[in-house]
Amino acid sequence: MLPKHGRYVYSPLPDRPDFSWPEGRRLAVYLGMNLECFSFGEGLGAALAPPIPQPDVLNYSWRDYGNRVGAWRMLELFDALHLPCTALVNSYLYEEAPGLAEAFAARGDEIAGHGRTNAERQGDLPEADEAVLIAEATSELRRRTGVDPKGWLGPWISQSRVTPDLLEEAGYEYLLDWCQDDQPVWMATRSGRQILSVPYPQELNDIPQIVARKREGSEFADMIIDAFDVMLAESARRPLVMGIALHGYLMGHPHRLKHLERALRHMQDRAGETVWFTAAGAINDHYRQLGL
Repeated sequence: MLPKHGRYVYSPLPDRPDFSWPEGRRLAVYLGMNLECFSFGEGLGAALAPPIPQPDVLNYSWRDYGNRVGAWRMLELFDALHLPCTALVNSYLYEEAPGLAEAFAARGDEIAGHGRTNAERQGDLPEADEAVLIAEATSELRRRTGVDPKGWLGPWISQSRVTPDLLEEAGYEYLLDWCQDDQPVWMATRSGRQILSVPYPQELNDIPQIVARKREGSEFADMIIDAFDVMLAESARRPLVMGIALHGYLMGHPHRLKHLERALRHMQDRAGETVWFTAAGAINDHYRQLGL
């Protein structure tokens, strides 16, 4: 027998109960806007060029561009298109980029937990230290926003074997780390209660595509358009979730932003009465009410 995670059982998509999103809509679309900060001279981080001995000024400053310029440019685009998003926020960002997370919150966007910084992975830590990481990040988001975050995306999609348990015990309702489905999936935890896995993309995600696979903004936008068209047609048969994962230091550059705008306008033009542009937390809320 293969080792198993014990979090959920196999469920073929065509065999599941039918349901709809609010107002009878069939395709839920959300933007996952990653707002991240990094350590200077140490720690992890995506690389524009092969890393060099620290301090790696080239790659650090490239990532910092996202907070100083790119994310603001993307926020203006979302405003112009009247699109909500889920801001996935490193808690240290409030000190490292004052006003950035607040600007997304001010437009009504959901603020979800995303660890303390993307210079570390929580899955590398002993259980007690991982629990401290979750508690520290959660406390800071609560202090800054006045509400408890409902959702969590681990820095670098990193989980230990007990991460879902720790998140559920810390009061989280959903997590975004698992990319196993196009519908929400209930996951078991050691408390006997469940936490919801809301689909988060690793294909429609600018880091794997642009950094790892060396695709450019035009190709990434074409992927978004193609996925949307297929999922929109399929949603007549079954409800689906389409997430798009974005970072300011990638899609916030001018030569890529124009293609992101093209993709988002395509989606809006064809949405009709079928598409629900929303946030990950709202998907969690609605699915929980269905009682499935």
